[in-house]
Amino acid sequence: MFIACEDVVDIDLDTAAPRLVVEASIDWVKGTDGSEQTIRLTTTTGYYEEEVPIVSGAVVYITNSSNTVFNFIEDMGTGNYICADFEPIIGETYQLTIEYNGETHTATETLYAVPEISSVVQDDEGGFLNEDIEVRFFFQDNPNEDNYYLIRFDTEVLPYPDYDVLDDEFFQGNEMFSFIDNEDFETGQEVGIQLYGISQRYYNYMSILIATAEGGAGGGPFQTVPVAARGNLTNQNNPDNYAYGYFRLTEVDTTLYTIQ
Repeated sequence: MFIACEDVVDIDLDTAAPRLVVEASIDWVKGTDGSEQTIRLTTTTGYYEEEVPIVSGAVVYITNSSNTVFNFIEDMGTGNYICADFEPIIGETYQLTIEYNGETHTATETLYAVPEISSVVQDDEGGFLNEDIEVRFFFQDNPNEDNYYLIRFDTEVLPYPDYDVLDDEFFQGNEMFSFIDNEDFETGQEVGIQLYGISQRYYNYMSILIATAEGGAGGGPFQTVPVAARGNLTNQNNPDNYAYGYFRLTEVDTTLYTIQ
């Protein structure tokens, strides 16, 4: 007879000092005024910790090129800083400022436009083996500029959103598309589609994150990250203690497709 057992082994890991984490996605959804925006602040924590520490008491605001200030006030005890009067303008440059724990973090970004999603089609013979249901959407690229796009799919067959990035280097001025396919798609399920216009720097940042999440380095689950995914935030007092995360501004077009 053979007897097997399992022992849970907790590895003693070194924990670095907490570092500020900034979720500052200013997204202007087409058809809205974009005035309500939220920035979330947390800190890093130990690997085995189950809760992510929130940051309260910070001063958070965004300034545009005309020195108009948009204040983000914390919903107390949540780490969510909310602005109800933000003014999104395509092509405008904004600066984010966060004052926390005696240090000032800043980042600058421009708000980019995005084309409308023109159509969505379904292919019941999609995927590598032509056995998956594929949902594909199309949009018209602007021929007068270099463009970069972030795509997000939300579906109940995946426990998390599916992201991708595109650029128009070989498709400038043409109709472009992106798609998602899955063998578990069923009639009646919904697929949320979001198309964002993004900066080249954010495109590069997200490319690193997506490649890492998908094992793009060619390794297994313990493969080290090939490049540090540093965002655009700068600590004005102590550059080495920079915050994680990214300050982005985008216009977004969204649609909801139902599997047929």
